[in-house]
Amino acid sequence: MTQMDYKYTLLGSSVEDYRKRPLLLQVDDTPMNLFAVLEVKRELPRRWSTLSCFRKVKLYSFLFGLAVMFLIMASYILTGDKKGLLLTPSPYHFSNLVSPGPFPFNLSSAKDYAHIKLVVKTITSKVEFSSSRQLPELKALINSEPHMFSVIPRKFLPGVKNPCWYEEYTGNITSDPYRTNLYARYSRRFRTVFEYLRNTFREHLLHRDSKLYRMRCLPYFYIIGQPKCGTTDLYDRLRLHPDVRFTTFKEPHWWTRKRFGIIRLSEGFHDRYPVEDYLDLFDLAAYQIQDYLRANASGAPSQHNIIIGEASASTMWDNNAWVYFYDNTTEGEPPFLIQDFVHALQPDARFIVMLRDPVERLYSDYLYFGIANKSAEDFHEKVSESLQLFEGCLMEYTMRSCVYNTTLNNAMPVRLQVGLYIVYIMDWLTVFSRDQILVLRLEDHASNRKYTMHKVFDFLNLGPLTEQKEAEITKSPASNTRRPADKNLGPMLPITKEILRDFYMPFNEKLAKVLRNDSFRWESSSKLS
Repeated sequence: MTQMDYKYTLLGSSVEDYRKRPLLLQVDDTPMNLFAVLEVKRELPRRWSTLSCFRKVKLYSFLFGLAVMFLIMASYILTGDKKGLLLTPSPYHFSNLVSPGPFPFNLSSAKDYAHIKLVVKTITSKVEFSSSRQLPELKALINSEPHMFSVIPRKFLPGVKNPCWYEEYTGNITSDPYRTNLYARYSRRFRTVFEYLRNTFREHLLHRDSKLYRMRCLPYFYIIGQPKCGTTDLYDRLRLHPDVRFTTFKEPHWWTRKRFGIIRLSEGFHDRYPVEDYLDLFDLAAYQIQDYLRANASGAPSQHNIIIGEASASTMWDNNAWVYFYDNTTEGEPPFLIQDFVHALQPDARFIVMLRDPVERLYSDYLYFGIANKSAEDFHEKVSESLQLFEGCLMEYTMRSCVYNTTLNNAMPVRLQVGLYIVYIMDWLTVFSRDQILVLRLEDHASNRKYTMHKVFDFLNLGPLTEQKEAEITKSPASNTRRPADKNLGPMLPITKEILRDFYMPFNEKLAKVLRNDSFRWESSSKLS
């Protein structure tokens, strides 16, 4: 259907009243552009003679019928019938990123097994993995985030395992250094920690050449993904290691969301969290590192060589903010990715990725983040709609463009894209070496925690543990398992699992090839809670 002007004549008492009323009309059942809007022409009502009662009766009858018609239409709209009718356009304007032409499918008419299998077949036939991407120049990165690069130095303190530095403090030492921190404003947990930091702030200031300096640190390592893959359990176990410190709570999401002013995309934009607010989260660990340096300098017995970790399960994959802040001059692909900025600041950083069977991950994601009316049948419908949306994008754009398409990601009722692990890992490998990224499977972690935790300890170059401490770390109960109410919903439908297995298969095969480990095919994965 091409864009057309539909003109309707409306009768009423006031032209202005009609100009103020939004009107949504369904023309037919043919596929429409997702944000097709009908233009309605509103004309002045004709003058009717007051001398004829008969004409008055006809007028009132007509107006009554018109009112009934509008009530029926309003009822139709409020029921949420999707058949060719869009109720409320998304604030993210799908038509800006997806072709403005007709959308290639109807969201409600074709959810049968045969059709969805064909959709998946079409998608997998278009899967391509580019060997490299165009890396941005450092100058471009600095120009896009000049303040961040002015705050964080290019070199860190020698002789300290964790990346730290001394920053000149020019504020009033009697004032609260955390009074403007946005994390403290929105989190009780941070307010409690900041109260302690506030009380010990002055004693940790370094005096040198009539100037004051405070220690600042970035993480030595990041747990970057993926959601519902066991990152919380890994975080909780690593926190028990005597040489490891984290932020006060898991998932500050600064790199992907908070620095753009995003708390939830559905809520629009808030104040952007400056890099100083992010660095404040590591002050507690920075104080301990500073105390360690002082103890060593005074000849005291050597203390633990502390490293700091940060665990945000969005860091590996969530680049949804790019379209609002960067120029779209790269054919629908983001010109900068999160890892470009991290690498420019911390080229020696280390990253831990925890993955699981993407089919099971998606169902777990649906159960965890779903609000109401969750069921295996509802999950199947949402999967079907998401696959059709993904196929529609592939008709106009490359696979990688669709993976990073912000509007598509927000339109899909389930997060299919999060399970396309290989796309993100290949992009991370364009800036970081393979030995800087440790990729684990949740299935292995669940069956042998001691094995996976030893791999993590070796990767982070952590020292040996006592048997008692190791047992405490490896034998504690699993964290963030499925809620009882969600367990009662049972597994996904077999037909849904089959469809998703077909969809994820080429991505898993490529992942196994890149990582040189066939277990990442998940051909016979065990069920996890």
